[in-house]
Amino acid sequence: MPPIDFEKDLNPEQRAAALAPDGPVLVIAAAGTGKTRTLTYRVAHLVERGVDPRRILLLTFTNRAAREMLDRARQLVGEGVGGLWGGTFHHMANRMLRRHAGALGYELDYTILDRDDARGLVRTAADDLGLLGRHFPKPDVLLSVFSLAANREQPVADVAADWFENHPIEIEDVVRVHQSYVKRKRALNAMDFDDLLVNGLQLFREHSGVLGHYQEHFLHILVDEYQDTNLIQAEWVDRLAGIRRNLLVVGDDFQSIYSWRGADFRNFLTFPKRYPATAVFKLETNYRSVPAILEVANACIAGNPEQFQKTLHAVREDTSKPVLVRLYGGEEQARYILQSLQHLRRSGARMDRIAVLYRAHFHAMELQMELAREKIPYVITSGVRFFEQAHVKDVTSLLRLLVNPGDELAFQRLLALLPKVGRKTAARIWEALGRRCDV
Repeated sequence: MPPIDFEKDLNPEQRAAALAPDGPVLVIAAAGTGKTRTLTYRVAHLVERGVDPRRILLLTFTNRAAREMLDRARQLVGEGVGGLWGGTFHHMANRMLRRHAGALGYELDYTILDRDDARGLVRTAADDLGLLGRHFPKPDVLLSVFSLAANREQPVADVAADWFENHPIEIEDVVRVHQSYVKRKRALNAMDFDDLLVNGLQLFREHSGVLGHYQEHFLHILVDEYQDTNLIQAEWVDRLAGIRRNLLVVGDDFQSIYSWRGADFRNFLTFPKRYPATAVFKLETNYRSVPAILEVANACIAGNPEQFQKTLHAVREDTSKPVLVRLYGGEEQARYILQSLQHLRRSGARMDRIAVLYRAHFHAMELQMELAREKIPYVITSGVRFFEQAHVKDVTSLLRLLVNPGDELAFQRLLALLPKVGRKTAARIWEALGRRCDV
């Protein structure tokens, strides 16, 4: 392979970070500044200068991201990148646990529970304790509580107390379900995804020989989206990098959005304090947004007291200015957006080139109703459409029966809401009513 032309391929900010000297490195990569490109060239640079790729660890938040970086690095240095350890924290913890889980009392052929497996195990635990029912949290909710407690290393009771603060739930019952869930997992020689992280860190905390082996093995560690790490992941990396300290982390404290699942952006902010010799690089040239949008972003974040100071500079030219509209309530917002969509359509804009963003799904309920009323087609790219949500379908089933007393599907859905009434019982009642229900 020809030598990499870093001068041609990277801008000065990216090049400085990619070619940074050994030791702790913090790359503050603002949105749209070529973070992935920089990290890819860092990997390629290490391989090109002779570092054995089998002794490089690349940690990402999706396996897809790791594959994309390795594919790009392969285009730069060929198959020399083969053997690099690349993947998610969960993937890497699992890879190590498959060799050393015996030290924690597991068989090496342990099972990894997916969300559905874990949900079933929690449901069984709650049912055996006589807690399964409409007035007790659903298994998915309990799993979220257990996961947050694990990732924050907090007692389940404390997390549950905050989670159910305004609900008449006995916290001790939640703890009992969790204890049963943990015992059942161990009996099955199984781990859920959170256990991979928790046990991966426990392995390093309690078994210095195992930790020392991997500290010696990895010459360089690189971490993507570091602002989204939780306490467990940050400590796991710190322990692993404890001897050589050749640790490069990339992220942006402005883009930390996963605190609800235990992520702590302070891992990013405190990195230079934990690693006093840290070399800090900033990527501030934005290739994604126009100047007007960056001006708004810079102004909005300027008052944040906890941040690394940075100013984004745009490469693209302005097309139009952002507009701030002050409205009152969801209905008024929905009507304004609808009017804007109709104006754009009359101006010749393609509807499939228009996106509406919102912070949470419940913010879109009024808008979905307006769009449905005006028969404007739309696609929800994540989550469930308003009229397809279970509780909404329950209500519309009653309305359907009011309009059409012969609607058997609506009748069966309503009866299924009653305790101990299944599909067969509902069918018998339907027949007894003469296949009609006048509400």
